[in-house]
Amino acid sequence: MRKTGLKSLLLAAGLALASTSGNAQEAAPADTAASAATAAAPDAAAANATAPAAAATPAAPALVQPDPEWGQPIPKGIALPEQVSPNGKTALWFHDAILMPIIVVISLFVLALLVWVVVRYRRSAHPVPSKTTHNTFIEVVWTVIPVLILVIIAVPSIGLLSAQYKPAPADALTIKAIGNQWYWTYQYPDNGEFEITANMLKEKDEVQPGTRFRTDLDGPRLLAVDNRIVVPVGRPIRLITTSNDVIHSWALPAAWVKMDAVPGRLNEVTFQIDRPGVYFGQCSELCGARHAYMPIAVEAVSDAQFNQWVLSKGGTLGGPEPSAPAPTEPDAANTLNASAEATPAPADNVAAPAANTTSQAATANPAGAGNVE
Repeated sequence: MRKTGLKSLLLAAGLALASTSGNAQEAAPADTAASAATAAAPDAAAANATAPAAAATPAAPALVQPDPEWGQPIPKGIALPEQVSPNGKTALWFHDAILMPIIVVISLFVLALLVWVVVRYRRSAHPVPSKTTHNTFIEVVWTVIPVLILVIIAVPSIGLLSAQYKPAPADALTIKAIGNQWYWTYQYPDNGEFEITANMLKEKDEVQPGTRFRTDLDGPRLLAVDNRIVVPVGRPIRLITTSNDVIHSWALPAAWVKMDAVPGRLNEVTFQIDRPGVYFGQCSELCGARHAYMPIAVEAVSDAQFNQWVLSKGGTLGGPEPSAPAPTEPDAANTLNASAEATPAPADNVAAPAANTTSQAATANPAGAGNVE
């Protein structure tokens, strides 16, 4: 009996231990699955939260095909380029209608005088030279006529000079151009301060396989860039120039614009492009070994295309962000609710602050998010 009872006790104890171990093994996978589900929930929520944001970013508009007759050098051309800005059109008229006729007339007149003197007063035809030293009429003529010519030139010239440096209107779009050795960086303060960097595109045989190279769609050789700046047609542009290293000069001949970019200094000029298209320029101040490889490309488009381009670069529309309203004094009824809402969230839910990719400082301008495709 004692042996039978002892066997029964040992058998019961063994069954109890086996049951407990099985329950523990079944509980472990359940807990693991629950933990995995809990960990996956925030990831799924984060993915769902970022999906609408990514979908809301529109694609950049297609590149505009450059016109070989506008905005770029013309083979064997000797005239000034066709102008697409109001100041440029005035300057072109001033050059063609006033300066060139005056220069041609004066040059032909001086040439005729030289020929007449050589023929009329040569030794064989005039062996005894004249001893005339003064002629009042001639002296008055050669004084009054040059003064009148200078007045004719000065009046439109001063008007054009004044128009070039006229302050930008309130609705002008601000663009900051920053010179670097040897590329340009651009910022759009009115559209979220996004930033792009423009480097010259090399030829196909000058780059490694898989690297972007220049095509006819980008523009002519030595003038095409990887990132054009885009401006709306018919809207005044306030261009602010500065430099990170040496003196550069931002020049766009078709828009009659040229402004030095000086380290530690902000220069400003206003222009406007009235014709859609692509217009090219270059740095016009000797700035080092690769001075000739700092092209400028400006694409003028409609307002709708400009807005689409701004959004595709991560910018904003409608000017700078409005300032926050001044805080008002809370009443006693809302004090408790405000305190509860101000309670900080757990550390696991606090998102890391976004890195600042742009800078307005003249000496600290890293490449911005606008270049990320």
